Amino acid sequence: MKISYLLIIFLLAACSPQPEQAEDEQNNTKNNLPAAKEVAVSEPIINNCTLRLGFDAWEPYQYADVGGRVAGLDIELVTLVANRMGCEINYEQGTWIDLLGSLKDGDIDVLLGASKTPAREEFAFFSDPYRMEEFALYIRNGEQEEFDYDTLTEFVKNGGKVGVVAEYLYGDEVASLVDDPDTSKMFVNAIMGELNVARLMDGDIDGFLEDSFVGASLLRRKALSDYIIAQGISIETGNAYVMFSQKSITPEQLAAFNAELKRVKASPVYEDLIKKYSY
Repeated sequence: MKISYLLIIFLLAACSPQPEQAEDEQNNTKNNLPAAKEVAVSEPIINNCTLRLGFDAWEPYQYADVGGRVAGLDIELVTLVANRMGCEINYEQGTWIDLLGSLKDGDIDVLLGASKTPAREEFAFFSDPYRMEEFALYIRNGEQEEFDYDTLTEFVKNGGKVGVVAEYLYGDEVASLVDDPDTSKMFVNAIMGELNVARLMDGDIDGFLEDSFVGASLLRRKALSDYIIAQGISIETGNAYVMFSQKSITPEQLAAFNAELKRVKASPVYEDLIKKYSY
C-alpha cells in the first residue's frame, strides 16, 4: 500500500520533538542531564567558560525530547567533559549544513559526531576520537529479494536510488559513487534524515543511508519497523570527533577537553553511556 508523501511528513512532524519547547531548560543543562554514574569532578580547568553547541535532530546521539530537554549519547558525554572543565553549554538546534557554516564563522563553538577531513581542518579543531560510526542501508520491507546485493555499488549500479543527507560523510565508497557521473544521479540529498524516510515510503527513493543506531531508533520511534528494514549492507566510516571552531576556541581549550575526555573514557560512565543508548 502506497503511503502518501504528505501523510508521512505529517506523521513525522507530529511525532518529532519540538525544539522550541522549554527553551530555558535547554540552556540549563548542567543539572538536567541524567548521569549513568557519577565521575569525580576535578577542579575547573577553565573559569567562566560557556560553549555554544550546535546540534541537529539525530537520535539517539543528540536530540530535544518531548519536554524540550536536550539529550542523547553525544550530548551526555560532552556535557560531562565540559562540566569537568568548568564550562557550561548553551544549545542551538539547526540542520547540519547550516551548523557547519555557523561553526566556520565562529557563531557556534562545538559540533558533535563529526568526521575529520582536510577541508574541515582548515576552519575547525578536532578532539580525540570518542566513538566509531557505521551506516546501514534501509529499504522497504518486502523488497529484500529485489535488492539482494552485497555492496552499495551493486545496489546503485542496478538501479537503486539512495537518499543521503547533504554534507554528511559516508566513506570512500559513497564518495566515489557520488563523484562518478554515471552513478551520481542515483543519490538524492535531504536536509535531514527523517525526510529520507518519507521519500522511501512514497517511492521516490529505493533506500537510504543512516547511522545504524540512529536508524534503529528512528524506526522504533515512528512505529515504522513493519514498513522499513535494514537491507544488510553496512558501511564503516571511521571515528567520530567533536569539532571546534578555530575562531572561538583556543588550542589550550582543545587540549583541556581532550585531557578530560580521556579520563571519562577510562571511567565506568563511558561504557554505561554506550550500553544505555544501544537498546
